[in-house]
Amino acid sequence: MGLPGIQSSSLQTIGGTPLVRLSRVVPEGAADILVKVEGSNPTGSYKDRMALAMIESAERRGTLRPGQRVVEFTGGSTGSSLAFVCAVKGYPLSIVTSDAFAPEKLRTMRAFGADLTLVPSDEGRITPELFVRMRGEVDRIIERDEAFWTDQFHNLDALNGYAELGREILRQTGGDGVTVDVFCAAVGTAGMFAGVSTALRESGQVRAVALEPTSSPMLTAGTAGPHRVEGVATGIIPPLLTADTFDEARTVDEEEARRLALPLARQEGIFTGTSGALNVAGALHLAGEIGEGHIVVTVAPDTGLKYLTGDLFID
Repeated sequence: MGLPGIQSSSLQTIGGTPLVRLSRVVPEGAADILVKVEGSNPTGSYKDRMALAMIESAERRGTLRPGQRVVEFTGGSTGSSLAFVCAVKGYPLSIVTSDAFAPEKLRTMRAFGADLTLVPSDEGRITPELFVRMRGEVDRIIERDEAFWTDQFHNLDALNGYAELGREILRQTGGDGVTVDVFCAAVGTAGMFAGVSTALRESGQVRAVALEPTSSPMLTAGTAGPHRVEGVATGIIPPLLTADTFDEARTVDEEEARRLALPLARQEGIFTGTSGALNVAGALHLAGEIGEGHIVVTVAPDTGLKYLTGDLFID
């Protein structure tokens, strides 16, 4: 038995992240915006929740054997999180990724011991075709190594990992007697969005709004396009985004979101990446619409430390 306050594993440090009320970037007359700051997870991303849920559920079912190789294709944060979880649990890991994603993420995966296969992008752009080629590499690794594919786009275990994020929001707001009116976030695999929205709706009526970049309006217009918001808008309607998990979908201008990243850091101390900035940009629009006396909740998925090489934080 460990001493009080000492965790027996770094995996136990996942979750329990703060919920922060924005005060300076929200205009007068708008609803309050609460941001779940997920950068305090061990690898700086909410994907730690998903990675742990997928691996431990597979262990319980016996579909992941001791010492078996794990494989996934990912834009970065899922790879970092799987690398962390697999390192602690002793599984070899192969990640298929691309030069389109932040080098900080690729270095993090390698630091935890993952083997990387890099698929070249079209001039650094994230396109639907890139994900098709990445998936092809996964199939090759499965056949070669008899690897266990976590399959984040279809894995229902991810919903269990993210449902706890939603329950944390309910506990954090419930103590102050706050009622969440709207939850909004961009979707990639949609696991976080679906898991959180389902958990929030268990407490009552919460409007769930899925976000995507204007340049890749698959949910709103049925067409995909290139963009630079890592982790979202992969060119498909993700299978985990079922009709009962959201009320509407909206686009957010990527450049507007990118311009918001610095004010979020310098005025609110919320240091997050492109998807986090897009989430807050969407929340600002919704907060202006529903007005004072209401609450909009969104998520800062990761830390801005993952994006220092790019131009996101350059004046």
